[in-house]
Amino acid sequence: MKTKRILALLLAIVMILALAACKKTEKKDEEASANLAGTYDIIVWVGEDAVDLTKTQIDNFNKENTDGIVIKATVNGVSEANSADQMLADVSAGADIYCFAQDQFARLVQGAALAKLGEKAAETVKTANDPGVVAAATSGEALYAYPMTSDNGYFMYYDKNVIPEEDVDSLEKLIEDCEKANKYFAFEANTSAWYIASWFFATGCHSNWTTDDEGNFISVDDNFNSDNGLIAVKGMKKLLDSPMHISSSSADEFASDAAIVVTGTWSYEAISNLLGDRMGVTDLPSFEVDGKEYHLGSFNGCKLMGVKPQTDATRAAVLHKLAQYLTDETRQMERFEALSWGPANLADQASEAVQNNPGLAALLKQNAYSVPQGQIHGSWWDIAKVIADDVKAAKDEEGLKAALQTYYDKINSLFTLDASSLLFVGAWNEWNNADEADTYYMTKNEDGTYTITLDVPESDYMGGRIVKPGDWGTDKGFAQVTTGADLIKDLGEDNPDNNIVFAEAGNYTVTWDGTAITIVKN
Repeated sequence: MKTKRILALLLAIVMILALAACKKTEKKDEEASANLAGTYDIIVWVGEDAVDLTKTQIDNFNKENTDGIVIKATVNGVSEANSADQMLADVSAGADIYCFAQDQFARLVQGAALAKLGEKAAETVKTANDPGVVAAATSGEALYAYPMTSDNGYFMYYDKNVIPEEDVDSLEKLIEDCEKANKYFAFEANTSAWYIASWFFATGCHSNWTTDDEGNFISVDDNFNSDNGLIAVKGMKKLLDSPMHISSSSADEFASDAAIVVTGTWSYEAISNLLGDRMGVTDLPSFEVDGKEYHLGSFNGCKLMGVKPQTDATRAAVLHKLAQYLTDETRQMERFEALSWGPANLADQASEAVQNNPGLAALLKQNAYSVPQGQIHGSWWDIAKVIADDVKAAKDEEGLKAALQTYYDKINSLFTLDASSLLFVGAWNEWNNADEADTYYMTKNEDGTYTITLDVPESDYMGGRIVKPGDWGTDKGFAQVTTGADLIKDLGEDNPDNNIVFAEAGNYTVTWDGTAITIVKN
C-alpha cells in the first residue's frame, strides 16, 4: 500500500509538472504572437498580371494568421526583369517584398537588397521546393529568397501543317522540313547566351560559377572549350548555316512564316491564338555528330521573392512570415490556376492539373535535359552570345576551335579585374566594362571617394554609369546624381538602366562618394 501511495504521488507530481510545462509553452507562444501583433504598412512589387491576385492573397493572410498581424499593402506592378534595377537604384526607397528573375540574384545580394532567411524558413523552403530553384536562391551557404516559380525555361512550338510529328526529335529533319517549305526555324542563337547554352548542355558541358556569402564571384568551372564543346558547336553550325534560321524567340514569328519557334510558357497563349489546332508543343530535338545523337539541353530558370533588409527585427519577422505565406504550396497553385505560372513547389508540380497543361508538360519533359540556372557572372551573357557569330563565320574545325578559345579567354579574364575599383562605362568607351586600357577607371582618393575626369564625345547617346569592372550594376547612375543634375538629361521611364546621359559633349569631372554622384563641367 505504501508503494502504491508513493507511485500515485509521483504520478501526480509528473502531471503537475507536465501541465506547468504546457502552460509555459502556451505562454511563450502567446508572447511570440503578441510580439508580432500590429498593423504594418508595406510596399510589395509583383508582375503586372499578378497584382490583383497578390492583393487577394494578402487579404487572406490577414484573415488566416493567428499572430494578430494586419498587413496594409501597397501592391505595385513591377516587371520581374526590372525590379532589381529599381531596387539597386535606391534600396531604402524600394519595396519591402519584391519579385525578381533569378538572373538578378547575385546583383541583389551584392547590393545588400536581400535579407537572409532564418534557419526554420530556409529548411521549409528547401524541403518543399524544386532543388534547382533553391540553388538559384542560394549564395554561399545562405538562402536569400523564396521560390515562386520554376517555369522560366524553353522548348519547341511548331506548325503541324509543316512539321510531321515523326520529325520532331531530329534537328536535321526539322531543318530540312523548314527549308523545303520555305518556312523559318526561329531559335535565338545569335543574340542570346541563354539559348546558345542548349548546345553545350547537350554534350555534357557546364559553366558553374561560385560566389561567396556576399554574392561576389570568386571562381568558374567551365568546360565549353573542350572536345565536347567542339561537338556542340558542330551541331550548332548546322542550324546557323541554314538560310531559314532566324535568331528570335518571339511568338510573332508564326505570323511571319515560321514553322518552328523555340520559346517558353509565356508565349503559349499568343501561339495558340496564331496557330489554333495547328499548334504542336514538345521538348527540343536531338542533333547528330559523327553518328551519335545529342538531345538539346536548356536552362531552367525561375522567379523568386525577396525581402528587403530591415532595421526593425519585428517588422523583418512579419515580412518573412508574409513572404513564406505568399510562396507556399497553396499560393503557388493559385498562381498556376489564375496565371498559368509553373510552380516551384514539388507537390504542385506533381499535381494532375500541372501535368495536363500542354506548355508546362512540354517544359517538364524538357526539364529532363535542362540545367538549373544558378548564379552567373553578369558579363557572361555578353561574352557567350558572341559564340554563335564566331561559329557561323568559321570555315573549318580550326575556326570552331578558335571560337571556343576566344570565349574561354574572355571569361577567365573576368577574374583578373580589380573588383574593388570602379569604372565609368558608357558610350565614350563603347560600353567596355573591362576597359583593358584602364582609360575610364576611376581614381580612389584618400577620403574614400572615386573620381574621374573625362571627355564626353558627341554621339547619338552620350550616356553611361559607374560599375564594378566586369559588372553591369545599375545602382550608380542618374538617380544618384545630387550635384550637376542640370548637366544631364532626365529620360524618365526611357532610362531603365539608370544611365547618366549628358546633355552635351564636353569635359566633366565625376565623383562618387559612396552614396551620391557629383558632376562638374570643366
